[in-house]
Amino acid sequence: MNLLMTGSSGLIGSAFRSHLSSKDLRILRLVRRPSSSVNDIYWNPGLGFLDSSSLEGIDAVVHLAGESIASGRWTSKKMKSIRESRIKGTGLLSETLARLSNPPKVFVSISAIGIYGDRGDERLNENSSAGKGFLAQVCQEWESATALAIEKGIRVVNPRVGMVLSASGGALAQMLPIYRFGIGGKLGKGHQYMSWITINDMVNIIHFAIQNESLNGAVNAVSPNPVSNSVFSKVLAKVLSRPNLFALPAFAARFVWGKMADEVLLSSSRVYPDRLEESGYKFAFPKLEEALRQILDKPVS
Repeated sequence: MNLLMTGSSGLIGSAFRSHLSSKDLRILRLVRRPSSSVNDIYWNPGLGFLDSSSLEGIDAVVHLAGESIASGRWTSKKMKSIRESRIKGTGLLSETLARLSNPPKVFVSISAIGIYGDRGDERLNENSSAGKGFLAQVCQEWESATALAIEKGIRVVNPRVGMVLSASGGALAQMLPIYRFGIGGKLGKGHQYMSWITINDMVNIIHFAIQNESLNGAVNAVSPNPVSNSVFSKVLAKVLSRPNLFALPAFAARFVWGKMADEVLLSSSRVYPDRLEESGYKFAFPKLEEALRQILDKPVS
């Protein structure tokens, strides 16, 4: 199998490449800088450049590229980059795949649970309506950017990803120093739901989406056990054997991170992976404490 990837050097992309290293396939990467590697293909979404002839013979595409939403305060420039890095890249890739004489059978194009917006304790699945706000709008446009690939007859899967738990990067890696210093705690009132997924399950879900021909459209890539921010804080502190005494007030989070605080840190999304479970996917780590212990190599006390 010839598999094409974008975002191959990111948190999920790096883990997915490692996951596939023992498989009988060839991984080609779309990269934003010219490379001498025969497995690297140059593209420039900002300029609309991607040589379609270089993609002939691809069997599957995994599209993970996009500006990080969690790195730094959301300025107008940052928000523009978040939006354009997703929509322009996805649109260009979808359009190019649709022009191929021999298009791939499957296109896994990442999305996010941000599409549901801030919904309190409402139970959300793939049939739930989109929410309101910047991220909800971006995610809707992001998924819609795959339209040309769908019209071509390519099977498109949009894993809507929650908070990915990994010690190597992402939100958890940023939390760990704070908790290890003993100053961890909830954000705001801690009532907001956090829908999470381990990096191990995340890469397995992408692989599952490639192989499972009955799967298409939106798929919630989250554990079946979302928890409140307060519970998450308590469990993480317990696993690290550290106190959980501090709290960051909502106003302080907004002062530090601006709009990102309301859209990501204080937003509540109680999301369930109904379609994945109906399709037969079995989570390796469905519960938070066992997931954190595995990631952080902490035995059960």
